[in-house]
Formats: sequence, structure tokens, C-alpha cells
Amino acid sequence: MYPPPLPPPPPRDFISVTLSFGEGYDNSKSWRRRSCWRKWKQLSRLQRNVILFLVAFLTIYGLLSYINSANRWEALSVKLLEERRTGPEIPGLKPANPPVLPVPQKADANPAHLPEILSQTPRKHLRRGPPSLQIRAPNKDWKLGWQGDAKQETGEPAPARQEENAQTTVISWRGAVIEPERGTQLPSRRAEASTKHIYPEARTQKVPEFEEAKEWVSQKLDFEKDVDVNLFESTIRILGSLLSTYHLSGDSLFLKKAEDLGNRLMPAFRTPSKIPYSDVNIGTGIAHPPRWTSDSTVAEVTSIQLEFRELSRLTGVKKFQEAVQEVTRHVHSLSGKKDGLVPMFISTHSGLFTHLGVFTLGARADSYYEYLLKQWIQGGKTETQLLEDYMEAVEGIKKHLLQQSQPSRLTFVGELAHGQFSPKMDHLVCFLPGTLALGAHHGLPADHMELAKALMETCYQMNRQMETGLSPEIVHFNIYPQGRQKDVEVKPADRHNLLRPETVESLFYLYRLTGDPKYQDWGWKILQSFNTHTRIPSGGYSSISNVRNPRKPEPRDKMESFFLGETLKYLYLLFSDDTEYLSLDSFVFNTEAHPLPIWTQA
Repeated sequence: MYPPPLPPPPPRDFISVTLSFGEGYDNSKSWRRRSCWRKWKQLSRLQRNVILFLVAFLTIYGLLSYINSANRWEALSVKLLEERRTGPEIPGLKPANPPVLPVPQKADANPAHLPEILSQTPRKHLRRGPPSLQIRAPNKDWKLGWQGDAKQETGEPAPARQEENAQTTVISWRGAVIEPERGTQLPSRRAEASTKHIYPEARTQKVPEFEEAKEWVSQKLDFEKDVDVNLFESTIRILGSLLSTYHLSGDSLFLKKAEDLGNRLMPAFRTPSKIPYSDVNIGTGIAHPPRWTSDSTVAEVTSIQLEFRELSRLTGVKKFQEAVQEVTRHVHSLSGKKDGLVPMFISTHSGLFTHLGVFTLGARADSYYEYLLKQWIQGGKTETQLLEDYMEAVEGIKKHLLQQSQPSRLTFVGELAHGQFSPKMDHLVCFLPGTLALGAHHGLPADHMELAKALMETCYQMNRQMETGLSPEIVHFNIYPQGRQKDVEVKPADRHNLLRPETVESLFYLYRLTGDPKYQDWGWKILQSFNTHTRIPSGGYSSISNVRNPRKPEPRDKMESFFLGETLKYLYLLFSDDTEYLSLDSFVFNTEAHPLPIWTQA
């Protein structure tokens, strides 16, 4: 018998909830980690990725902010320390942009007459220059000695230092065995004594700045690095500077370094066509084209010949010269040219020109024309193929690219794209007046010098017609009369100035070869403009973004190495009273302004 059922419980008007932390909870961090991990796993993959990205971004931002703050505090500390030693700078005691050199005296005589164009021995001219500028060597007979302020004059190791820090890209390659042309025979042994006839006193001079630079090259310039470098830039800057310094100092250290670098660049030539890749790893020997194309630019592959030829001549190792001369001969035989003018790109696989129909003397093609002439001069003017290609190219320039602006009728070099002329001229093209003048000096037709003078005037006006007195990167010329419009127009994207050397380079050649002091005056005005608008009070010079605004030129906080290696070097030589210093009858300058000797016939 079962007991009667119990009465139902009275109804409740509340809810009881029991909270339990589960098994083993002790308010410890281990439980919290398990709970956070469970929450993390419950997030979607997208949510987790977003969170990780934000954490990484904030970490990097914080690190950069810390570094920037540290740099600012360090600079402030240095400034305060300097002020404690010398006292703060008092406004009004010295100019904000003091000139680098004294102002040259005004000419009080007519310009010297143009030398005989076809003469192989130039006339001596009455030279002028800044009155207190002394750039001759202390010893009158010591023409090529190192001087106190001439570190940039003779192949400074700065490009090598830049290569070490910035780790730019390089290419190496291998060419077929080629018999040297007449006049370019290679020695069977090292040719260290081949240039001893040139100013032997320079080899015994001891200058503190040079000794310091030499020690840096000896102790710190090491090419055993797993980095990509650019074949062209490394050749003209580093290899060229080492070879030049060897000639000007006679120290075999620089030749050994040059040979080491040359060997590391050679893998760039290991291509199906023997046209070198643009980049090479100087540690692993792996070469490759740019990531975006299999092509190399024509200027890059045809503007390494001076340096590699000279390296073979000095070392007796034929492979350097053979590789670059294979490129020269290959380009000589290619179709796709237009009256000696070449396209801008060439395939490393097929060896053929690409992007046909576009012709310019600006970027990607400029130094091809320069090195045709300079190789011919370097080799003792015996390699007729080089001369023929150069002469044909000059005629092609006259026929297709040369026009005059309105209203001042400035002669300029434009561009040709698929038969259509464009009145666009890069500042880079201003190398051409100097090249034409150099050719005329070495016996080429006199009208080359006349064209050089006309183009020199144009390049100078590209500077003077800007409000800052500095040329933009690119200009467009007016070729039709349009009222009061100026000859030169500049698009907003082209208003920057990178401290390029081409105008002052040509001024140096024109002054050396004509003796006309106006070229010194023009160079001085450009130097003043550099000092006014690009010089940084704390030291150095900066590229600027707007040559049309003198009140706000917008410094870029970047000084390209060619400003020291070329621009200031050519200004230095331009203001020299000693026209035999680095004589153009004894030396040829590579495209980075490093002097290499002209070969003499045995």
C-alpha cells in the first residue's frame, strides 16, 4: 500500500541561477588562459587575421616612433653639446647659405678664339677663374696628385660605401672569346707599369684625406656579401672609381679591389644572348633581370665598356673586355635602329631590340651615344666601327630629333615615338653638348662644336628660366608661336631637381675646349642656385620637388651620390685655372666622371 501523494509545492515567483566556474577553478591565470584560448578559437579566420594584423601594425609603428624619437633626442643632444663648446649661432654673423667658392671675376677681354677643330694638339688659352681658388697641386710638376679638398676628384670610395649600406643590385655575365680589334690588344701579363709615364710624382704623395679613404677601402670595402647589385651602376660608380683611383695614386690596393668586383659582376653576362642581365648577386653569383621584365635597357648594357676594357688592360685578364665587346658588336649588327638611333630596351633572351619605334637621348638610351665616342677615344682612335656608329647617330639626331623653340629659337633635342615628334627633353640630354664638343676636339667635324654651343645655351636656359635657377627633370618646348608664351613649359610631375650633373658637365667641356669664360659664369650662377635652394644649413644638399617656387622648393631630404661624384667634381674642374689638370688629351671621363687614361700605341 502506497502512502498518499504529497501535495504540490507552492508556486514560486523567482528564478534561481547557480553560477559554477567548473571543475578545478581556483581563480588562477591558467584558467584565464584556457578561457581566452577558447574565445580565440571561436573567432573566424578573418577576425583572427585582422587582430593579428593590427597587433603587428601597432608594434611596428611603436618601434619606428621610438627610433625617430631617439634620433631627434640624439640630434638635440649633439646640438646642445656643440653650443656648450662654441656658443649658439648668432643670427646675422654669417649667411644662411654661404657660397662654396668665391665669385669669379668678370671677364674684361673678348673670349678666346675657338681652337682648330681638327688639331690633335689643342691651343693653350688665357684662362680665368675665381681669384682665390687654388686647386693646383702644391708641386708645379705634380699634375695629378691628391689634394686636401679633392676626395671627390679622384674616384672617391663613396659609391662603394653606398653599395655596402644600401645594397643595390648588380649583374654578372660571361662572353665568348673574341680577338681584340686593332689598337686594343691586351697585354699578356699585368700592366701595372703601363701608365707610369703619366705624372709619376703623383704616386709618392701622402695626403691625410686620401690615406684615410685608402684605409677604409682596405679594411671595410668587402664585396663578399649576399646582396643584389645593379651591373651598370656598380660598374660606373664603384669599378670606375677604383680604376681611376689606381691610376691617380699608383696604389695596387685599388686595382685588386677592382678585379675582385669585376669577377663578381661577370655572372651577369651568362645569358642566352650574351646581353647581360641588369642585376647580379655579388656573393652567390646569381644574376637575373628586373622582376617586371626580361629586358635590359640599352644604355645600361652599352655603358660599361670603358671600365671593363680598362680592367682587362691593367690585369691582362681577357674575359672582361671580351664580354663587353661582344655586347658592342652585337648591338652594332642589330636591326631596329633609325639612322643610328637605338630603341631603349633589349631582350636578354633573344638579344633583339624591344619597344621598337621609340627613340630618345634621355633615360635608358643616353650614355649609349656617349660611350661610342669615348671608347673610340680611349682606344687611341683606331676602332672605326665605334666612330662610324657615333657619326651615324649624330646625323640621326640632326635629322629626326633636332628642332628649335619659339619665340627664342632655342635648339633642343626632342623624342620620336612611332614617327611622331615630341618636344620633350630630359635634363639627362644635357650631356650631349659636352660629348659633341669632345668629339670636335678629337678631330670630328667643326659643325659638331657649333651644335654643342647651341645646345649648351638651351641647357643653360632650362636652368635660368626657372624661378629657382635650377632645371627641372623634364621640360617641353613650345614649337609654335603662341603670343607671349615662354620657350619652356614644365608639367607639375616634372618640376623636381635631383642635383644632376649633366649641365655643369657640358659647361666643363665647353670651357676647357673653347676658353670662353661665359661658361664659367654660367656654372657659377648654377652653383649659387644650388647653394640658395638646395643647401642644408646643417650640412649637405637636398633634391627639391619644385623648381618653380623659390620660396618653397620642397626639399626631399635626399642627396644622390652623383652630386658629390659628378656635379661638384665638374664644377671644381670648371673653375680650375689649370687646363692641363686631368687633360682631355690624356684622360677620358666615364659616365660617372671618373677619369681613365687614353691608351697609347706601343
